[in-house]
Parts: sequence; structure tokens; C-alpha cells
Amino acid sequence: MKWWLSKSAVQLREQIDDSYPDRDRTSDGSVGDLRHSARPSHHNPCPKTGVVRAVDIDADLMGKKKPILMPDLADQIRLYAKSDRAKRIEYIIFSGKIASAKKGWAWRDYSGVNRHDKHMHVSFTPKGDEDSSYFNIPMIGGQ
Repeated sequence: MKWWLSKSAVQLREQIDDSYPDRDRTSDGSVGDLRHSARPSHHNPCPKTGVVRAVDIDADLMGKKKPILMPDLADQIRLYAKSDRAKRIEYIIFSGKIASAKKGWAWRDYSGVNRHDKHMHVSFTPKGDEDSSYFNIPMIGGQ
């Protein structure tokens, strides 16, 4: 079965690309490599549908320019996820912190092997598989 990226993941990445066209994409990712396939990961295609429910977005949104904006974007995505009635986002990891509905979308320490310092990881729920609705997030075109 051929893998495909969750429509919510595609939409979020496109909004980020549109808002930051010169951003670094070195650490971007979607479908997992062989290392990911050895363990549970949203980067692995779902065995039943082939959907991949995770994207990594490089932390350098401004390319060669600064300031560092990813901490602010990660926080705006976290706040959006907290209030999103569609419940498309499952969790966010960035810079050694994770946020999910499990703890009311508060940032907490992340104990995984990869601290996600070079990129932000966003995982999506099955509700996002076919939902390409716009993410109303200020830093990526929302109000």
C-alpha cells in the first residue's frame, strides 16, 4: 500500500510554507525512515490506510535571517490545538517539550531520545486524515 500524508498535515505544512517561503527545510520530514519503522511512530504509515500522521518542520523559519520564531509558532499551534473543536492535532514536540490534550495542552518535559531542537514535530489524529481545513493560527495567516 502506498503511503500518503494526512490532509491536515499537508494543510499545516502548506500554510507554514506560504508564510515563510525562504525557511530552511533541511530538517523537514513526513514518512519515517527504517529507524522509525522499528518502533511505534506517527511517521510510519498506518497499516490499514497508509496514512502518515506526522510532520517535522525545520526550526529555522527565516532562512538566513533571524529572529528565531519557531518557539512562538509552536506555542501558537499548541493554543490552537487546545481550542480546536475538530481535534485534528494529537501532540506537538519542540525543544525538549511536549504538549497534548493529556495534560491540558500545557508544555511539559519530553523524555524521548530526540529533543526536537532542530525541528518541530506535529502529530495528527485520525480526524485529520481527510480534513484539509484551514488552521486559524496568526503566524501562518490566521487571525
